[in-house]
Amino acid sequence: MFQARSTGGFLLNALGSWVHVDPGPGALVNMMRIGYNLENTDGIVVSHSHPDHYSDAEVAIEGMSRGGWVRNGKLYGTKSVLCGHDGLGPCISGYHQHLAVEKHLLKAGDRVSICGIPTEITATIHSDPCNVGFKFNTGDGIVSYVSDTSYSEEIAKQHEGARILLLPITTPSGNRIEHHLCTDDAYDFIDIVKPELAVFVHMGIVMLRRDADAQAADVEKATGVRTVAGKDLMTLDLDNRVEIGSAPLYKESWNPAWNI
Repeated sequence: MFQARSTGGFLLNALGSWVHVDPGPGALVNMMRIGYNLENTDGIVVSHSHPDHYSDAEVAIEGMSRGGWVRNGKLYGTKSVLCGHDGLGPCISGYHQHLAVEKHLLKAGDRVSICGIPTEITATIHSDPCNVGFKFNTGDGIVSYVSDTSYSEEIAKQHEGARILLLPITTPSGNRIEHHLCTDDAYDFIDIVKPELAVFVHMGIVMLRRDADAQAADVEKATGVRTVAGKDLMTLDLDNRVEIGSAPLYKESWNPAWNI
């Protein structure tokens, strides 16, 4: 609720497709900040029915479909997202679901193609029982997005083989909250997966106040795995060695994405 760092999810560009995963608060604004044209989006993925993962999904769908004028793109979501489940959702209206050319229901254990990207859908332990994680096979290695979950060895082992591990470390060491990971969990999780790079995401205000960079550095020292705390507009280039950068801001007064 503080938005000390944006929770707008991330854009995945792989195998010729642009996929927006969990467009939460700030997603639309940040896409405009970098001059990204939402019409270029091929698919939108929502892992579960909590607003920090879906709040900008409908406007992202409208961008993908030129404001609803042209049905376009593919929509992927879990049962709570698309249909509703046990008091949660649906969090995307029927109108917006119809704007996508295709709609796909996801559940743990599925192996699917998300806009041409081979993807394994992984289980989580979360207050939304429909929530899932993802292993995207990008062609340059597997990018695992764990999504919100409590820790277990079984949850971590699902992500073995990942080159990049996007790990939602919500709270710092000694401050675990239910259905989420804290820094204490990161040691074991990363030690099991052994990625090339681990990135802390989904960090809460207490985590940031306790110095997320220092927490990540402690984990890197203990595990020997390169570990960083995610920043707004961070980019990861997987061509050779993983390169960490920042998306350049579009500084002109008129964004060409607005030329419709």
